[in-house]
Amino acid sequence: NLIFIASLLLGTTITISSNHWITAWMGLEINTLAILPLISKSHHPRAIEAATKYFLTQAAASALVLFSSMTNAWSTGQWDITQLTHPTSCLILTSAVAMKLGLVPFHFWFPEVLQGSPLTTGLLLSTLMKLPPITLLYMTSPSLNPALLTTLAILSAALGGWMGLNQTQIRKILAFSSISHLGWMAIIIIYNPKLTLLNFYLYTMMTAAVFLTLNTIKVLK
Repeated sequence: NLIFIASLLLGTTITISSNHWITAWMGLEINTLAILPLISKSHHPRAIEAATKYFLTQAAASALVLFSSMTNAWSTGQWDITQLTHPTSCLILTSAVAMKLGLVPFHFWFPEVLQGSPLTTGLLLSTLMKLPPITLLYMTSPSLNPALLTTLAILSAALGGWMGLNQTQIRKILAFSSISHLGWMAIIIIYNPKLTLLNFYLYTMMTAAVFLTLNTIKVLK
């Protein structure tokens, strides 16, 4: 467990502190590989299914991140994260980060994965694992496709709230709550990136309080 938590922190730190696309991608990959054993720790078929879904989605999103950065480097000669100028690269990166975060319409994996994970892993998935993609959004926000990002954000805010009303399982309610919050963050990031980070910190504190309370009272659903 200590190795996996250390790897998670390492992967997050690498992505947050990197200027080069390859190191950012490497941090995302370390994160993905470190969280998988934590999801499938219970060896329950549902946990194994959750880990498989998580791996496939994150691998696809990482491939898109790499593809967008390579396309940008091919046309501009720049590997710097803040120098994302090629329109196709911006479009692909917006989709890739939306898939990493679980924004609508790439949200399908998140409620299922959260439902199959232990509560402590669910807390990591909802908070720490969202930090590297949010950081990438923050660093590339001036060059992202605003129309696509706004569309994804509005859909996430609406569908997250609407689908959350329709659930009876606590972890799925929390998953849709996360999707809705991320929708609001994605709308704000175009206009005021620093406000998005403040929103993310507040969301992290609230989510951590909920998950730790549920873990203390041994909620099973």
